[in-house]
Amino acid sequence: MANGQTQQETSEAQLRARGLRATPQRLSVLDELLREPNDVTAQQLYDRLRKRGNQIGMATVYRTLDALAEAGIIEPLAHFRDALCYRVCREGHHHHLVCSECHSIVELRDCDLEEPLARAAAEHGFVATGHHLEVVGVCAACGG
Repeated sequence: MANGQTQQETSEAQLRARGLRATPQRLSVLDELLREPNDVTAQQLYDRLRKRGNQIGMATVYRTLDALAEAGIIEPLAHFRDALCYRVCREGHHHHLVCSECHSIVELRDCDLEEPLARAAAEHGFVATGHHLEVVGVCAACGG
């Protein structure tokens, strides 16, 4: 935490910087996401919050995740077949390596895909306006 701020102060600052009110529900969801080094589904997040004694409802978890994603505070990842996963990522353009065994995630900062994607899009009559990439595999710790 910067300048001796508590996690809650940091969460409040992040929310306000993105134009969101720092409601108790948003703070509890964001604080829990900040504890997670990789990613978590909405159901896992809900279960963790309930175990901590938070009386938040599942619909509120989904609404909060949507608001945080829309504000660019968290990112949804689609590497699970049945559910999106969510994580707090560093700012700026990046991609993800996702381990299919332990679900660890590595953020890749260097991206050389803009030019080849623009070329491929143009060949099909598209204009590429952005991209998101998740590479699923097995990390070294899991035998990759």
